[in-house]
Amino acid sequence: MSKKNVEKTLVLFKPDSMQRGLVGEILTRFERVGLRIVGTKMLAPDRDHYYKHYEDIGKLKTRAGDQIFGITLDMMSAGPVIAMVFEGVEAVSLVRKLVGTTEPKSSAPGTIRGDYSHMSYGYADAEGKGIPNLIHASGDPEEAEQEIAHWFSDEELFDYEALHEKFTR
Repeated sequence: MSKKNVEKTLVLFKPDSMQRGLVGEILTRFERVGLRIVGTKMLAPDRDHYYKHYEDIGKLKTRAGDQIFGITLDMMSAGPVIAMVFEGVEAVSLVRKLVGTTEPKSSAPGTIRGDYSHMSYGYADAEGKGIPNLIHASGDPEEAEQEIAHWFSDEELFDYEALHEKFTR
């Protein structure tokens, strides 16, 4: 595979993964599959930062409406997050496969959401609450580029050689 298939993607460890103490276990899955961490930081963004992430880039408010958008921003503001950029061969689709579907109930066993979360859209809607699904992962390569630029400066991303790359690239 050529270097053009090497991508970067954004992963956010959401407040629920932080509060449950699952960051290390989840991070291990990304590293074991051969993804390389090229950027990481812990922060507590304000609502304007999340607005840009979820609406200007992700179009969540446009797709799902004001109520879901507001619930999402409330959930994301419940504590700090860890933002990470991973790099690897077709990293965006690989991370999405590891993460599972957005609704934890529908995520297959063996995926991050399938193993560590369980809530359904129906339950969340009936309770008027958000879905604690542990992490955000970029949806496609174009979104990944926009999200990475929103969360990281060029100076915060690093290039180095990882020993495992002869097996994963």
